[in-house]
Amino acid sequence: MSILFSDYEEAGLHQLISKLNQEYYEVLGRLCRTASDAASKLLGEHQHTSTNLYASLSSKLVEHLEELVSLRQQLLVPYIKDLSTKKDQGHDCSNCAGGCGIQHKSQVLTLKDTHKHIKEILYRLHTVALPLYAEVPYPKTYCALRRDIVTIDTLLTKLFYLEEANLVPSVLEAQKLINV
Repeated sequence: MSILFSDYEEAGLHQLISKLNQEYYEVLGRLCRTASDAASKLLGEHQHTSTNLYASLSSKLVEHLEELVSLRQQLLVPYIKDLSTKKDQGHDCSNCAGGCGIQHKSQVLTLKDTHKHIKEILYRLHTVALPLYAEVPYPKTYCALRRDIVTIDTLLTKLFYLEEANLVPSVLEAQKLINV
């Protein structure tokens, strides 16, 4: 067990999603607003093509992340809280009329798809980033945007790990317990 993430590993499903929402989704939303402002400002300064490319890709990343945060908060968080309640109450989805299983299965697939898509954008961003250690004086806005993106990247690395190592297995276990 990892000491760094022990609170998440020991949390129940309801507590796990609440912690992820408070400590990652909400924080990510705030970081995205800051990065979006920096990217817009950098694009408005008509800088070099390379900084404009970085700002443009950063804007695209932020746009996708804002959508990710919105989907997590509007769909995933309520779904997992409902799933946790059903598990705790001993609900049996095999008695449900209709396509209950379709909604359950799509939740995990959506998580995995968003991870893949965001990782692809981050990879492209890293390939176009200019090295800050060079003897070139970059605009302060570019340095601020890079700092914001690195912070977002670090947060996403932790978030994706927690979702893949803790949330997905907990969701699959809960789904199994209620006979999805």
